[in-house]
Amino acid sequence: MGFQAEFPLAFLLLLPWLLYIVWMFKMTLRLRGRRKIMSIVTRSIILLLLIAIAAQVQPYIEREQRSLVFVADRSESMRADKRIGKWINEAWTAKEEADRGGIISSGLNAAVERTVTNKNLTGDTEFNFQANVNRNYTDLSQGLQLAGAMLQKEGGGRIVLLSDGAENTGDVLRQARMLKNAGISVDVVHINTSVVTDTSIEELNVPAALKQGETFTFEIAINSTFAGQAQLRLFADDTELSVSDIQLERGENRYSLQSVALDPGFHRFRAEIFTAGDEQPANNTAHAFSRVSGPPNVLIVEGVQDSSANIEAALQASVIRYETIMPEQLSVELAQYAAYDSIILNNVSAARIAEKPMEWIAKAVSDYGVGLMMVGGDESFGLGGYFKTPVERALPVYMDLQGRKQIPSLGLVLVIDRSGSMSDGKLDLAKEAAMRTIELLRDTDTVGVVAFDSSPWWVVKPTKLTDRQAVLDQIQSIQPEGGTEIFSALNEGYEGLNKLDAQRKHMILLTDGQSSTNANYNTITDAMNEKNMTLSTIAVGEGADQKLLEQLAKNAKGRYYFTKDESTLPAIFSRETVMMSRTYVVEQTFTPSIGQAGEWSSLWRNGLPAIHAYIATTPKETAEIALWTPEGDPLLARWSYGSGRAVAWTSDLSGKWSSQWVQWAELPKVFVDWVKWTFPQFERAPYSITAQVNGNEAKLTVHSQAEGAGADSKLSAGILNQEGESERKRLMPVAPGEFETKLTVTEPGVYLAQIGQGDSQSSIQNGNTAGFVIPYSPEYRIANQDGLKLLEQVAATTTGRILDPTDPKQAFQFEPVLTRQVYNWTHGLLLAALLLWLLDIAIRRLSISWKRRFQLLNQTRKTKLSIERDNERALSDHSSSSVSRLKERKSEAVRFYSGDNPPRNREEKGQSGEASGKRDDEKKVNVSIARNTSLQVPTKEVERAQENDPRVARELDSSRANMQGKADNGATINRLLAAKNRKKR
Repeated sequence: MGFQAEFPLAFLLLLPWLLYIVWMFKMTLRLRGRRKIMSIVTRSIILLLLIAIAAQVQPYIEREQRSLVFVADRSESMRADKRIGKWINEAWTAKEEADRGGIISSGLNAAVERTVTNKNLTGDTEFNFQANVNRNYTDLSQGLQLAGAMLQKEGGGRIVLLSDGAENTGDVLRQARMLKNAGISVDVVHINTSVVTDTSIEELNVPAALKQGETFTFEIAINSTFAGQAQLRLFADDTELSVSDIQLERGENRYSLQSVALDPGFHRFRAEIFTAGDEQPANNTAHAFSRVSGPPNVLIVEGVQDSSANIEAALQASVIRYETIMPEQLSVELAQYAAYDSIILNNVSAARIAEKPMEWIAKAVSDYGVGLMMVGGDESFGLGGYFKTPVERALPVYMDLQGRKQIPSLGLVLVIDRSGSMSDGKLDLAKEAAMRTIELLRDTDTVGVVAFDSSPWWVVKPTKLTDRQAVLDQIQSIQPEGGTEIFSALNEGYEGLNKLDAQRKHMILLTDGQSSTNANYNTITDAMNEKNMTLSTIAVGEGADQKLLEQLAKNAKGRYYFTKDESTLPAIFSRETVMMSRTYVVEQTFTPSIGQAGEWSSLWRNGLPAIHAYIATTPKETAEIALWTPEGDPLLARWSYGSGRAVAWTSDLSGKWSSQWVQWAELPKVFVDWVKWTFPQFERAPYSITAQVNGNEAKLTVHSQAEGAGADSKLSAGILNQEGESERKRLMPVAPGEFETKLTVTEPGVYLAQIGQGDSQSSIQNGNTAGFVIPYSPEYRIANQDGLKLLEQVAATTTGRILDPTDPKQAFQFEPVLTRQVYNWTHGLLLAALLLWLLDIAIRRLSISWKRRFQLLNQTRKTKLSIERDNERALSDHSSSSVSRLKERKSEAVRFYSGDNPPRNREEKGQSGEASGKRDDEKKVNVSIARNTSLQVPTKEVERAQENDPRVARELDSSRANMQGKADNGATINRLLAAKNRKKR
C-alpha cells in the first residue's frame, strides 16, 4: 500500500504550519500544562488533515492485472456485426479468470455495452450488441475516448479496436496521441467489409445562378461496384424532367444532361439512379439548387374564371410576366412560391385554398420576401373565410370587424357529424372550424352545437357567449363513433334554433356520410322558411350524400359546399359565419379619402374615381392606410410582413363595385405601382453559403458582398428545410465579409436560408435568399480509402499491435500491467478534522479538573446508595411490626371462640380498640419521623460534596424528594387502615 498526491505543491503549506505551531506555544497564555499541549496538538493535526485534503493525498494498492476494452465499429459501413461479436466472444473465452474486459460500441457516438469485469459473457458463440448508437457516421475517436476513461479507472490497460478504418468524422489520430500520453496502447483488428452490389451518385452540379431561358448542364458523377444497365432520373421541384437509360462501368462514371431554365426563382434539383440488385439505396440520390432570375413574375389566383382581365392588362402593359391559375391549382411545394416576385389573390375564397398552400403563401412572404396582394369581392377578406388564417397574418388588415355594434344579433346552431367515418383528422378539423366560428361571434350572440351519430345530442345547448372558453372546451370533447342519422339531428337543431331570440337565425350542417333512414326533410326546411331561418350544408368527401345536402341548402335558402380537402373546413365555417352579417359588404357610392402612404400620394394628385362598394375590415396597428372610406374602414392598406410586403384593396377590380376605377386611364399605372411595391427588396446574390458537414452537424459559412456587413453587423439566417420547418440562427463574424453558424441536420437535401439584419427575436429586415446542399452521409459512399493504413497509424502511435482477424485468442496475450487501485478518503479526512475541532473546543472551554469531577461523581453515587439502604431497613421494620399485630389479633380470636377468655363488654372493647389504634398511630409516626430524620441528617462527606460541586447537591436533593414522597405515601396508607379497623369495631 502506498500514498499519492495529486497536488504536491500543497505540501508547501507545511512551512507556515510549523511556524504556526511555534507561534501557538509562545502566544497561547490562557492555557497551561497539559491542556495547552493538548490544544496545540489537536489544532496541528486539524491543519495537517486540511493540507492533506488540499494535496489530494490518497492511498493506493498496486497489483498486476490485464485490463482490456474492445471498441467495436458498428457504423453502416460495417456489415459484419456478427463477425465482430464472434471475435470478441472467442477472445473473451480464451482469457484467464483474473483478466478483466469491457466492450464499447462506436458510431457517430459511443456507448458502453459491458463495463470492465472478469465475469464471463452471455451467449454461446457471439456477443450480442444492445447499445443504441448513430450508425450513419464513423467517429472512431469517440469509442477510444470512452475506452480510455474506463481504463483510467482501472489503473491502466489496453484497447482493441475492431473496424474497417473508414473514418469520416472526428480525429482518431489525435485521440490516439492522448491515449499514448495516458500510457494506454491500442491494438487494431482490420475488418474487411464485403463488397456489395452498389451504385451511388457522388455529385450533382448545376450553375448557382441562371437566367430565364438559359440552357445549362447537369453534371453527374456516378460510382458503381459493377458494370451494368441503370436508369437515371432528373427532377426539378419534384417535377420529373427526364428519364435516361445509361450503361455503367465499374468505378467512376460521368454524365452530362442539358436543360433550359424556364421559370425564375429558386429551384431544387434532384438526381436519382436505379439499378437492379442495388443493396444500398441510401446513396442513390443527390441534390442541387439554382436561382433563376429574369423579368418580374407575378402569380394571379382568381376565384372566378376570366375575372382578372383588368389585372392582366395592367401587368402586360408594364412588361411584367404573370401566370393566372385557379385556387385548386396552387402548389404544395414552397419552392414554387419563391419563384414569384408577388402573388395576387383576386376575389378568392379561403374555402378553395388548401391548408398547406395557404401556409406556404404566408411563409413565402415572411421568409423569402415574396409580395402579396389581396383584391376584394364577395369571396375575399372576411366574406372569404380568411379569419385566423396564415393569409390574414400576412395582410395589413384584420378580417373581423372589431368594435362594430350595428351588426344584427345572431343565433347559430352547428350540427356536426361525429360518426366513425369522421376519424382520421376530419372531426379534428371540424372542431377547429367550430371553434374558429365561436371566436368570430360576439358575446351577445347565441350559439348551440349538436353532434350526431345514430342519434343527436347537445354538446353545447344554445347559450350566450359570456363564457366563451367553456364553449370551446365542450366542443373539443367531441369524439368520433357510431353511424349517421341526419334527419333527427337536423330536427333537433331546428327545435333549438326555434327557441332562440335573435334577429338572424342560421344553421350549418356538416357530414361526410349518408343518412341511415329516409325521411321527409321538406317538413323541416318548410318550417325554417316560415320562421325566417336559413340552412347551409357542407359535404365532406365523395361518400357524402351530396344530392340531399345540396337540396337541403337550396330549400332552406342557404349555401351548399362540397370539399374533398377537410383542411378547408375552418375557412368554410368562417365564411358562413361572416355571411350572416351583411354589414361586411358596405354598399354606398363615395370618393376615397387620401391617407398617408409615402410615394403613393403622388398617384392621385389629379383626383380619384368613385367606389360603389367594398368589404369592411379592421386595419392592423402598424399598417399604412393610403385610402380611407367614409365609414373609417381601410380601402387601400399596406405594410411589411417579415421580409416581404403586402397590400390590401378591399373593393374589386372586375367593375362590379368599381366601374369608374376600371375605366380610369390611370388605373394600369397605379395598379402596377401597387404591385411593384410588393416585389422583393434585395439586390442580386448579396450572400452565398457553403456548408461543411461533420457528422450530423453542418458548419455554414456565409460570404457577404453586401455593404455594411462588418464585424459589428447583426446578421441572422432563417433556415428552412424541405419539410417547411424554419430555424433561426445568429451569424457570427469570423473574417471581413465572412460569417459562420452551426446547424444540426438529419436529412439530406436542399436548404433555403433567408439572410439579413436582425436577431433571434425580431424578424429579418431587408433579407436575401441563399441556398445550400446537405449531401447524404459519407458513410454510404462507396469505399475508396485505405482503412488499414489509418489503423496501422493508430497502432504505431500508441505502440499497439496489429492483431490477426482470424486469431482472437491473442487479444489477452500481453504482459500484465502494474495497476494502481486508488481509494478516495477525502470525506474521512474531513470528518476527522471536524471531530478534532469539537475536541479542541472542549479542551479550551472546560476548565474543571477531570480527576476532581470523577471523585465528586463517585461520592455522590455512594451517598445515594447509603440513603436507599437506610430507607429499605426502615420499611422492613415497619412491615415486621404489622405482621406481629396481625398474629396477636389472630390468637385473641382463637381464644375467644374456644372459650379460654370471657367476652369483653362493648365499653371495654371500644376502649381496647381505641388504645390499640393509638398505639398503631404512634408507631407510624415514629417510623415516619425516623425516615425523615434519616433524610435530613447528611453525613460529613455529603456536605463537603455539596459545597464543592453543585451537581452533587442537585442529585442529593432529587433523591431526598423521591424518598420523602415514598414516606408520605406510606403514612397515608397506614392512617386509612387504622380508620377502617376502628369502624369495624
